[in-house]
Amino acid sequence: MVIKLNRSGGEIYKTGYTDAADHGLIGNCRTAALVSISGTVAQLCLPHFDSPSVFARILDKNHGGHFSIRTETETTSKQQYIPSTNILATKFLSDQGVGQIIDYMPLPSSKSGSATHGFLPWLVRRVEVIRGSLPFHMECAPAFDYARATHETKIFPASNTDTSPRVLFTCPQHVNLDLRFVTDGGADSTPPVIALDLLDLSVRGHKGLGVAADFTLTEGQSVTFVLREPPKDSGNANGGTSGRTVEEGNENVLAQKLGVQALTRSYEDPILSVPFLDALLRDTTNYWLKWISKCTYKGRWREFVQRSALAIKLLTFSPTGAIVAAPTFSLPEDLNGAGRNWDYRYSWLRDSAFSIYALLRLGFTEEADAYMGWLSGLLDNKNEDGGLQIMYTIHGEKEIPELELDHLDGHKGQKPVRIGNGAANHLQLDIYGELLDSIYLAQKLSRPLGYETWVKVRELVDYVCKSWDQPDLSIWEVRGERQNFLYSKVLLWVAIDRGIRLADKRSLPCPNRTHWITTRDQIYEEIQTKGWNKEKKFFAQSYENLEVLDSSVLVMSLTFFMHANDPRFMSTLNAVMKPRDKGGLTENNLVYRYDTDKVDDGTGGGEEGAFSMCTLWLIESLARAGEFEPALLEKAVGMLEDYMGYSNHLGLLSEEVSKGGEPLGNFPQAFSHVGLISTVFNVDKVARMHR
Repeated sequence: MVIKLNRSGGEIYKTGYTDAADHGLIGNCRTAALVSISGTVAQLCLPHFDSPSVFARILDKNHGGHFSIRTETETTSKQQYIPSTNILATKFLSDQGVGQIIDYMPLPSSKSGSATHGFLPWLVRRVEVIRGSLPFHMECAPAFDYARATHETKIFPASNTDTSPRVLFTCPQHVNLDLRFVTDGGADSTPPVIALDLLDLSVRGHKGLGVAADFTLTEGQSVTFVLREPPKDSGNANGGTSGRTVEEGNENVLAQKLGVQALTRSYEDPILSVPFLDALLRDTTNYWLKWISKCTYKGRWREFVQRSALAIKLLTFSPTGAIVAAPTFSLPEDLNGAGRNWDYRYSWLRDSAFSIYALLRLGFTEEADAYMGWLSGLLDNKNEDGGLQIMYTIHGEKEIPELELDHLDGHKGQKPVRIGNGAANHLQLDIYGELLDSIYLAQKLSRPLGYETWVKVRELVDYVCKSWDQPDLSIWEVRGERQNFLYSKVLLWVAIDRGIRLADKRSLPCPNRTHWITTRDQIYEEIQTKGWNKEKKFFAQSYENLEVLDSSVLVMSLTFFMHANDPRFMSTLNAVMKPRDKGGLTENNLVYRYDTDKVDDGTGGGEEGAFSMCTLWLIESLARAGEFEPALLEKAVGMLEDYMGYSNHLGLLSEEVSKGGEPLGNFPQAFSHVGLISTVFNVDKVARMHR
């Protein structure tokens, strides 16, 4: 557990920016927030993952927007999740006292809601003192629409129904928000007194006022802040409400939990009270405990696996079943000005498919069914040529224009800050392999395919048979020339192979079966003849770059293209494991994608970090080869436990790791957590064979 001096949002860091690793993630399966170890909400997009930001301090320390709660005296801080949940606890420790912030986004304890509420799109921050006394300073300074839009701020006094003042932030170009709070004195003391003041940060570039408060809490006292988008059917700006009220069948339970007056307010706009907020926290806790209890993995790395599963669940957009690659945008992959800063708040078919694979392996079939529903919609809206895009918005939309926000500084000064993603229109043929593999596994471990879905799958395989010999831009989304990348060729083989398996296993009609088999075998032979470097004895990056070693070819053993003990694969594996200064791709037990000095990939150059997914692919390949060579399994276990040490203090993983061990790229990264789950599952599987 990391313990650090507590300062307001980055003051202890030379750049003024809190390291990406020093953040936790909370969310409600619609959006997510990064919360720093110093108690600052450093990024939050509303209302959804891919919506404009309200807080983006992690990308601009001056006017990105923030919601910070810090102690006024020097403390050290530590951060952890409440066990088996996505509820974050940040603790502040000193001789004077110990305080804690509980951060979460509420979720109902069941699909039909709970006795107290339905789905509430809120950010809840509970501040409490456990021992002694601590002074706090709170600042809520939103910067709407990526800090581009102006807003108005008004503080309303307490009323008959709202016992504390509230703040209304009005931004017609984005969303309206209000901030409320409830104080609690505990069993033996009176509630603390909190006064809100307007906060003018215009000298730092803010386009509207924030609010601030100074308050002191003693042992047993607490204050809970609730930031939310007011319900659409709310009445006047002074807080009047209208809309659906509580059903009569629940009124006894609600009267007990919330008080009789609560029955006059809607589910979407409940009156805040201590009992209601306590019930809200219990319901959210129960939601996560109930969800993670479905996990079937019981092996030696259970804690890491469960945390990875919880992280992936946070990246799931529950209204559609889509899964985002990461909840953040433009966190740099290089800290020396290379400009490799991308927006990952979209659903890549590749990443989503791997995520479903991981969740299915752990027993989470509901997410797989939801994803298949989302995918079915995409299959009804294919491109004119019969193919699919590599990524979509979480709503299934195709248009994702890429823009640069020049007014934002970038994390640690690393410009540009990009939103949208220009790779959406890339031709990356590997996606069909990941997609068909996930469909195959989903029908095997969850619901069987219906006939209509099978017809759509059949059309995809036919498209692959027609398009497989084209060069593309492949998994690394290079922004240079198209090539015949081996990774794509292997996954195209996988796409056809899984189509054939589906037809055979389920006895499904397959008019083009003979053509599928012929094409699959043709791809296999071509990879072996055109992708193999005979002199250096490794599978190369592409047919065009036979001298370039690329760790993505390790996917061969993971997809059953060839066994890990195949001599050609073992030779490639050994080549990848050589140190980088000796022509390999491994350094300090971490694996790099390829030698950037040998490849102009058009993405900005610079010194990139080791890739988490590539490292995990190597480990899993070693484990699979360890079935017949136990020494390789031992090597895999050592590398796996070493890699786990690069997770942050909460067990969250980045896309890349710098030479100095610092996370690089958007954070946390679904692909990395998916890779960890798959690797652990298979390392454990092989290890059991040797017991």
